[in-house]
Amino acid sequence: MPAPSRTRSSAAGTAVWLWPGRALYAGPSLRLGPHSGAVACLAVGVDAPFAVRPATGGELRARTALIAPRVRHRLVMSGDRMVFLYLEPGSADDRACRTGFTAAEGEILAGHRREDALLARAAELSPHTPLPQVTAWIAEATGHAGTSYADPRIAAAARRLIEASRPLPAAPLAAELGLSESRFLRLFRDGTGTSYRRFRLWAQMHRAARALAAGHNLTRAAADGYFASPSHLSTAFHAMFGLTPSALLSRNPVIHCLDPSSDAVT
Repeated sequence: MPAPSRTRSSAAGTAVWLWPGRALYAGPSLRLGPHSGAVACLAVGVDAPFAVRPATGGELRARTALIAPRVRHRLVMSGDRMVFLYLEPGSADDRACRTGFTAAEGEILAGHRREDALLARAAELSPHTPLPQVTAWIAEATGHAGTSYADPRIAAAARRLIEASRPLPAAPLAAELGLSESRFLRLFRDGTGTSYRRFRLWAQMHRAARALAAGHNLTRAAADGYFASPSHLSTAFHAMFGLTPSALLSRNPVIHCLDPSSDAVT
């Protein structure tokens, strides 16, 4: 069921799609300084190559590169438009995406096997791109289709985390599903590729993004995401993605928040 998407200014052609476990940015080059994040980042130079400069030294020039989590680096762009796909480490998306590259330099992979197709389709991504086209691009990039979960209990748990009106520890959710906490946590990791704690953080980001998409400010977004304050949200966001919410919002994105177990907009 569609929910409001925030159009701060569609003229810039900037969009963000967010699922628990992955996020996609399409828009102007972010021009970030040296940074790292807690997630893997697939960078795509839509109209020109870019350089990845790890903090340890050296430079890798590419049109497509996958940067491992916590690798401090700087991207130097020669073009105007980029696409970034952020993936939870250990997820099916992340594992499949890593197999799609032809070259490696340390913890940075380059030269996606489907690079030409990815570049052509990346150029078509905009705030108004139909969702099936967006998810088809991600499937091509990762070699993995969809975010649905094979175990319906895990799908139900993921949805409960998104919809919960308060922070939800694992124990009561496990009880709702008729499972012991330890059994639930094992099934959850097997089903999502990440821990309950990490997925809950994605769910918090998802709730905060929904508030922003509905037109609310960072104070309301932090509250909706169960963060203690806007600065707590900013710190957590920066640790995950390598930039602050304010830096992202300065690009005037249209924000699309998506269901954790399907490709429907929530």
